[in-house]
Amino acid sequence: MNTLVPMSYFLPKAKKEKFAVGQFNVITLEFADIVATVAEEENAPVIFGAGEMSIKYMGLDYCVAVAKLAASKVSVPVALHLDHGSSFEVAMKCIQAGFSSVMFDGSKYPLEENIRLTKQVVAAAHAVGVSVEAELGSIGGTEDDHTVDEADAALVKPEEAIYFWNETKVDAMAIAVGSAHGMYKREPNIRTDIIEKVANAIDVSVVLHGGSGIPDDAIRNSIAAGIGKINVNTENLVAYTAAVRKFIASNDTETDPRKYQGPAREAMKDVIRSKIRLFGSNNKA
Repeated sequence: MNTLVPMSYFLPKAKKEKFAVGQFNVITLEFADIVATVAEEENAPVIFGAGEMSIKYMGLDYCVAVAKLAASKVSVPVALHLDHGSSFEVAMKCIQAGFSSVMFDGSKYPLEENIRLTKQVVAAAHAVGVSVEAELGSIGGTEDDHTVDEADAALVKPEEAIYFWNETKVDAMAIAVGSAHGMYKREPNIRTDIIEKVANAIDVSVVLHGGSGIPDDAIRNSIAAGIGKINVNTENLVAYTAAVRKFIASNDTETDPRKYQGPAREAMKDVIRSKIRLFGSNNKA
């Protein structure tokens, strides 16, 4: 493709053909290269996710440059997406720097305030061809430095989600349906009935956050109900770090990062490949 594309480039196809596009967080050059490489091998559209902590760690310009370079090396469509953007200002900075998609997470606000703020982001982003994701309900767990206690997690009301979309016309709707950020202590109860009600009533894909650790059957059922985008981060981090630990434990005098990043790359590739195939986005580019 040689350029970053908005999520609206491929999510309508995902909704129509009942598959989901994976968002995989990129926090280093290694991660972007791994995600792009596997997406190319699987002929799958893919989303680079970057939250505010990751952007701060990498630097905004580096983040965009790394994403653009990785995307330029492959023929499949790649979006660079701001994950859980906290404000209009953050979203605008990312758009100005070269992000092709942004999320404004106004789920902490009352419904009407979330709608008001989201509409501001949508108006500015759509004016320059950038897609927008919004969130409704409270998704539990920790994402970057934002934590929602399990007790405070709240399932979305389908009628509110439908009303929210009709008011904002975002390109993707993240709704709280029982998933959580991070790994699960027990098997989550994903409310496919809520997904189906919302997905059948709006024109865009419903997004499942907290895709790490959800059983495969629950993922398949969620996609069948209308999920068109699934976020995965923790499983990649776990696989990558476990491979590094294993290598260092057996090679405690090794000091060359290239030696232990090799096995880590392969471990992360395996996770991404399995997710792309599970989501049904392979051969959908």
